[in-house]
Amino acid sequence: MKTHPKLICCLLPLIFLIGCKKSSSTQETSTANPAASTSAGSATAAPTPGAPAAATGSADAGASAETTAKMAAADWALKQDEIKKDPNGQWAIQAAASSTYNDAHGTDSWSANQATGAPNVENYGDNGAAWTSKTQDGGIEWLDLKYPRPVYATQVRVRESCGSGAVIKIEVYDEQGGAHAVWQGNDPTTELNYLMVKFPKTTFKTDRVKVTLATNVVSGWNEIDAVQLVGTDQ
Repeated sequence: MKTHPKLICCLLPLIFLIGCKKSSSTQETSTANPAASTSAGSATAAPTPGAPAAATGSADAGASAETTAKMAAADWALKQDEIKKDPNGQWAIQAAASSTYNDAHGTDSWSANQATGAPNVENYGDNGAAWTSKTQDGGIEWLDLKYPRPVYATQVRVRESCGSGAVIKIEVYDEQGGAHAVWQGNDPTTELNYLMVKFPKTTFKTDRVKVTLATNVVSGWNEIDAVQLVGTDQ
């Protein structure tokens, strides 16, 4: 499980606003397909509640909008719970990265290990309980994760929590250490969301996932809260 170190803010407010706060919404975004995918896999953002209708000034319209918003929020919560409790899903137990903010290591804030375990960042924005690279907008960075048991994989879910939309490739590794790209393309993720990459069941077992980002495509800090590997034993 990831730790919850007390966050000591050392980033400029302007960086936070540009890098993470893409819009006023903090809920997960609607399903979208990547603009370009170069593998058999497909990527979507996690489902999200629809926005309530604008107020019309009448009591009935206001009550209807409130009901719609409550139902959407409940659906959103149920979907997140479903992902966390997926019997075929597992969370990383070890992680390494191309770099870490402030050269963090071990269980320090923003270290690679902050991307292990189940999601624990509940609001979109800069948070030491997620991993981020040493510098912002520097280009190619990666996060390499190890899981408890090898499985025939069918999906990878990347929980992005700040500067979302910078993932460009996801690979899984066979038991001999060979890398296999299961998705490469344009990340549709915005705000606090899962990038969900589905692909045909692998012909080999894997317990390792590598997520590659191009941090220069989304301004500011790009942070990953957790990565779930989905698969079966047979």
